[in-house]
Amino acid sequence: MSKESEFAELVHQWYDPLYRFAYSLSGSRDDALDLTQNTFLKWARKGGTLKKRNRAKTWLFTVLYRDFLDQARRSKKFPNIELKEEIFPDSRHSQPRDRLDSRVAVAALSELDEKFKAPLALFYFEHHSYGEIAEVLDVPIGTVMSRIRRGKDRLRNLLEGRGQNDGKVVPFSRKQAQS
Repeated sequence: MSKESEFAELVHQWYDPLYRFAYSLSGSRDDALDLTQNTFLKWARKGGTLKKRNRAKTWLFTVLYRDFLDQARRSKKFPNIELKEEIFPDSRHSQPRDRLDSRVAVAALSELDEKFKAPLALFYFEHHSYGEIAEVLDVPIGTVMSRIRRGKDRLRNLLEGRGQNDGKVVPFSRKQAQS
């Protein structure tokens, strides 16, 4: 397989999950697009040095997350003011009933502290294992488990306060999120 076709396959496989993760972190369509594109740019420049190709997923999500943190640090110095409300982008695989729930979930998720937002987004939206999340965020697995638990509690409180929870932590199942 040529490098170009390998890169095209990688983009095809991971673009949507990376974009969703970036959007769940940033809450901005433009920032999510920038983060995703920058991640693939870095792969094009440095990804060939990765010895184990089965580690590409973790590498991509780690790069995106670190870029997001860098962007967040810069934005504290130079804040960006949004002029219009962003909506959760439609997924080409989602049903209309799921899109509303995902918007509510992402809105509530965006209100959480960063240390809870990233593990929850990786776990629920991108279906990473605890081990993968620990590697992406560069924290121990126990910390990931604790942050997911505490983040779920905080997310549940936010959703119940809006009358949107219906007894679920995230208002859609993993199966619906994948369809």
